[in-house]
Amino acid sequence: MRKQLITAGLGAILLMNAGCTTQQINQAIGDVNDALGQNQQVTTTEVAQGLKEALTVGISKGAQQAAQENGYYGNPKLRIPFPPEVQKVENTLRQIGLGSEVDKFVLTLNRGAEQAAKEAKPVFVTAIKSMTIQDAWNILRGQDDAATQYLMRTTSGELKTRFQPIVAQSLQNVNATRYYSDLVNTYNKIPGVQRVNPDLEAYATDKAIEGLFLLVAEEEKNIRENPIARTTELLKRVFSKQ
Repeated sequence: MRKQLITAGLGAILLMNAGCTTQQINQAIGDVNDALGQNQQVTTTEVAQGLKEALTVGISKGAQQAAQENGYYGNPKLRIPFPPEVQKVENTLRQIGLGSEVDKFVLTLNRGAEQAAKEAKPVFVTAIKSMTIQDAWNILRGQDDAATQYLMRTTSGELKTRFQPIVAQSLQNVNATRYYSDLVNTYNKIPGVQRVNPDLEAYATDKAIEGLFLLVAEEEKNIRENPIARTTELLKRVFSKQ
C-alpha cells in the first residue's frame, strides 16, 4: 500500500508538465507529501540520494568550468591576482615599465590553477557520496550555503594535499614560476627596496581552492533557487518546501 501511495504521488507531480493550474499543482505536491509521509525511512533515504545526485551534477559542472581555459583568468570573481603581500613589487615593476611582464605572470598563474582544477571533481564527488542521511537532511534544512560548508569541512585538507604538487608542476609547465622568479629578482635588485620572496606555490594553491569553493557556492545557490537545476522530481519537491 505504501509503495502504491508513493507511486501515485510521484505520478501526480508529473502533471506539472501538462499545463495544470496552480491549484492542481499544489494539490499534486500535497499528495506526494502525504504519500511519502506514510514511510519516513524510505522518504529520508530517497531524499538523501536525490540531494547527492543534484550536488554531484552541479559541483561537477563547477569544477569543469574552473578547469577550462580562462576558467580562472576569464572570471573576475576567480582570477588570481599578483600576491597581495608583495603588491609593492607589482606597483614598482609597473612604474619602471615592466607592466607587460607582470601581466604575463598573472596569466600564467591562472593557467596553472586551471590545470590543477581538473583534480577537484573526484575529490568533491567522493565527499558527496560519503554523506550520511543525516548530513543530507542537515544540508536541506540548513543555510543557503550548507552544502558548500559541508564540502569545505570534508574536502579542504585533501584538496590542498592534492593541489600543491599539481599547482607546483602546473606553474612550472606554464612558466609562471620562472616569470615570478625573474620579477622578484628584478625587484630585489632595485636600490633601497626590502627584499621579498613569498611562497608562490602556497599562494596559488590557496587561491585555486578558494575559487573552486566560490563556484561550488554558486552551483548550490542555483540548485536551491532554480527548479531546472534540480535533477529529480523528489528533489524538486523537497527544495520547494524549504
